[in-house]
Amino acid sequence: MRLAPAFIKESREGRNAARVGLLDSAMLDACGCVDGLEILDSGCGEGRFCRMLIRGGAARAVGVDRCETMIHAARALQTERDEYHLGDVEDLSLLGDRRFDLAVSYLNQCDLVDFRANTREVFLVLRPGGRFVVANLHPMRSAVGNWQRREDGSKEHVILDRYFEEGERYWMMMGCALTNFHRTLATYFQTYCECGFVVERIVEPTVSPENLERFPELDDELRVPNFIIFVLRKLEGNPGSELNRARVEG
Repeated sequence: MRLAPAFIKESREGRNAARVGLLDSAMLDACGCVDGLEILDSGCGEGRFCRMLIRGGAARAVGVDRCETMIHAARALQTERDEYHLGDVEDLSLLGDRRFDLAVSYLNQCDLVDFRANTREVFLVLRPGGRFVVANLHPMRSAVGNWQRREDGSKEHVILDRYFEEGERYWMMMGCALTNFHRTLATYFQTYCECGFVVERIVEPTVSPENLERFPELDDELRVPNFIIFVLRKLEGNPGSELNRARVEG
């Protein structure tokens, strides 16, 4: 992954305004009290959010990511309460019979070819009553997401187009070409329900006055949502959908 070295450097040395000034607080709020919890970070990158959860009181945070460079960086800062595994989050069988109280996906599902497989796998490794907190690009931004500008260069409005045309989208990030996937809001919602989850809450984060003062570049967040957070729950006694049972029996 060509982006990994630059991403690791920015995560540890830079501002990363969107995460520090916007998403971190929204994700921590969506996770709620994590004291004593066993937590899975699905697509953990270099372990940043795992470390935040540990500082918040989690008993253990387990990160899985398919990028070897990211996992190597995460292990360099590993403590006795967090651990990191190189693996594909679309198949979490590497975790064996481990079960978690909470799982998080911090801007990872929008990069997955098969987010349904990841959702199904997370369902399987959660305890009954466990939650899955997912932060994705907002569908209205992942569709196209560019700004329509006036002649003087000022931003007029975000262009929303090709919304129902799901599939690959191409961006530049930190000088590297990036591919992620646009899905409609209905696709996300229906998939989570089909995989056995109940959608408890949907959050569209915006910037607080305090963080806007600290990160003035986030002023767009007062106009349009860049991100969306889904708070999902695996109900007590829910054995899972037929899709979930298929992996166990297969």
